[in-house]
Amino acid sequence: MFKNYLKIAFRNIWKSKGYAFINVVGLSVAFCISVFLFLTAYFQLTFDNFHQDGDRIFQTYIFSNVPEKAEKASSMPFPLTTALKAEFPEIEAVSRIVSGSDVVEYKGKYFDKQIKFTDSDFFKIFSFPLIKGSKETALRDLSSIVISENMAKAVFGVEDPMGKQLQLGMDANKKQYVVTGVLGDFPDNSSIQFDGFVRSENSIGYQQSKDQWDAFSHKVYLKLNANTDQDTFEKRLKPFTQKYFTDNIAALKKQGAKPDEKGDLFALRLQKLTNVHFDTDISGSGGAPIALVYALMGIAFFILLIACINFINLNVARSFIRAREVGVRKSLGALKTQLFVQICGEAAVICFLGFAVGVVLSILFLPAFNSTFQSKLSLDYMFQPDKVALILGIFVLVTLIAGGYPAWQMSRFNAVEVLKGKVSLKKPGILRNSLIITQFTLSSLLICCTIIAIQQVSHLRTQPLGFQKEEVISIPVGNKVNGREALQRMRNKLAGDPNVIALTGSGVNLGVGLDRSTSRSTMGFTYNEREISTDWLQIDYDFLKTLNIKLLGGREFNPAYPSDSIDRVIITESMAKMIGEPDPVGKYFQTDTAGAKIQIIGLVPDFNLYSSKTEKKPITMHISHEEQPGYIFVRVTPQSLNGSMDKLRAVWKEITPESEFKASFLDENTNNWYKDEERLSKIFSLASGIAILLSCLGLFAVALIVIEQRTKEIGVRKVLGASISNLVFVLSRDFVKMVLIAILIATPLAWYSMQKWLDNYPYRIEINPLIFIGVGVAAIIVAVATVSFQSIKAALMNPVKSLKSE
Repeated sequence: MFKNYLKIAFRNIWKSKGYAFINVVGLSVAFCISVFLFLTAYFQLTFDNFHQDGDRIFQTYIFSNVPEKAEKASSMPFPLTTALKAEFPEIEAVSRIVSGSDVVEYKGKYFDKQIKFTDSDFFKIFSFPLIKGSKETALRDLSSIVISENMAKAVFGVEDPMGKQLQLGMDANKKQYVVTGVLGDFPDNSSIQFDGFVRSENSIGYQQSKDQWDAFSHKVYLKLNANTDQDTFEKRLKPFTQKYFTDNIAALKKQGAKPDEKGDLFALRLQKLTNVHFDTDISGSGGAPIALVYALMGIAFFILLIACINFINLNVARSFIRAREVGVRKSLGALKTQLFVQICGEAAVICFLGFAVGVVLSILFLPAFNSTFQSKLSLDYMFQPDKVALILGIFVLVTLIAGGYPAWQMSRFNAVEVLKGKVSLKKPGILRNSLIITQFTLSSLLICCTIIAIQQVSHLRTQPLGFQKEEVISIPVGNKVNGREALQRMRNKLAGDPNVIALTGSGVNLGVGLDRSTSRSTMGFTYNEREISTDWLQIDYDFLKTLNIKLLGGREFNPAYPSDSIDRVIITESMAKMIGEPDPVGKYFQTDTAGAKIQIIGLVPDFNLYSSKTEKKPITMHISHEEQPGYIFVRVTPQSLNGSMDKLRAVWKEITPESEFKASFLDENTNNWYKDEERLSKIFSLASGIAILLSCLGLFAVALIVIEQRTKEIGVRKVLGASISNLVFVLSRDFVKMVLIAILIATPLAWYSMQKWLDNYPYRIEINPLIFIGVGVAAIIVAVATVSFQSIKAALMNPVKSLKSE
């Protein structure tokens, strides 16, 4: 019997190749896109969840309820970990992680590697597999280094790295370490990424800051005992915070800060490790907002739903064409159950073909998807037992929804009525109308969101940054050379070049360059009983000239004044506002009570040191002969722009032959700030395009149903003199009404959701109502064009053929 059902199913599918093709294409495309979107969401949602006891691992953060806006920060002082471990027995392990990168030397070869600083408790908290060495002894000594498997291969090749000696750092900072362990490489969905670890006591500035509670410089992770609750532990942290952060609390009180709902002005709190990736205030990373992840899952669900709706509508359309076949089978003794199984079996075959083709498309297009959206997805996720079970569940559900309803409808046909030709649905059913409205609601919603997202990205890109980004080349110095020496050599080489307008150095890059590195240094201190927090930016001479930043008061740094590199700073307007000095030039402040007084010599407008997705923060610029610039900026003349990169490459190779040239244009770097938003708009564009395509297929199916039912009505109208345009209008107006209803539903949904999304940006667009009008008109045009194809075909039909049975 099963073989017979299968044979009949393939025979009917082959007989109606057009319908089968539409169904298979719709389902396969929907499944392929949904797989990509679900995999993207899964990748994000599984960040950091591979650690054992992950629900007991937390990152500490500081909560400050400042009057303007509550703030969260992940930077901690060095003495915190020692105090926590001493005063809280419920802490199983606690460890610092200090960011860093360094040049690694082995047998005369140099490697740029991401070497971080941590404590021996690191291995008690995190579950990165230690391939070689012992977790108990790997970081016991200050001269020990644990490296990743990838770094071991890069540095040592086939040699056994255990016990080998490495040189880290340059010049006076060079130090020798012994390899005491090899860690397995971190997964792509890990927020902690590394090439190696050494003890935190080796970090620069540790000796000066190890007892300072006001020097915030690194992240702290801890693991609580199994029977310790997060909320209970945070309450126990309140007296601890009041004990060690009295100055911060006092400063907030003087600013007029009020306690939050938990009664805190200033608090040390915990964030679960698995949530850190989505909390960019804490992580400081470009992690995808959790709302975006859920939006991706919603879009995937919508696309699958639209494909199912199409399948239902096409099968319903076919059910009326096959009504006589069903009537004959019933008259020959076929039972309802048999008819249901047969028709549902045909749907299952089409579903299977659609899913199979969808899997093939996923395999073929995954590299292109990863490249387009800068993802690292793998189909290996799909073939895990739980994912296979989920896919089979979706397949069964789609089959039951898309094939079950038409099969149930057809099995209920009255054999006598069918054979007399009296089976019809003259009035549109509620279900059918609801399906078509749902399709166009989802499609219109996605299109509106796509247009608004694209406009916001464009707005961010054109937002004034406070400096001139054009005609500036950014060169990462790297770890293999002394940044100050490289800068001076560049100055000497380019001093007489008429195409070079200005040249300077900086501690951080502007935007994201080819080295993909970002860093941030902040400074907190008290000034006139005000709690001050500012970006602490190391620059070099001619910084303002190179970036075309105008002085509002005072002067720029000048090599003629030796003290400029010791205790002089230039600040931005928002910094002047924060310290409460409308005319700050000439004023002094101290970053700590024991330190030297620092004089403000210049005032400049605010500029975006980081992305305009966040508000411009107060910036304090200083020059230091001790710190090395990490980046060199070169402003060139517009007419020499094309050849400047080649010229700088040649100069760089001459002065620093051991360092790779990774220069990029500053305007390209700043555009990289908005990769997440670009990715969002691309995903929405792809999804809305697929949704419209599938919706048109669905509308095509509904048009078939209507025209099939109204064939005789069309013939009568033609006999009575109706023109083709009149017939097209009559057949299309009901669909236009449904599309209008869909637009009325989609408009407030799109407006509300995108308002919420735009609220995350300090510099945002205002939603233009014309967007919704334009989308509505476009949807109507698409709907009319889709329906008109079948309407015109029906209107041109010879009325004699449709009326001859009468």
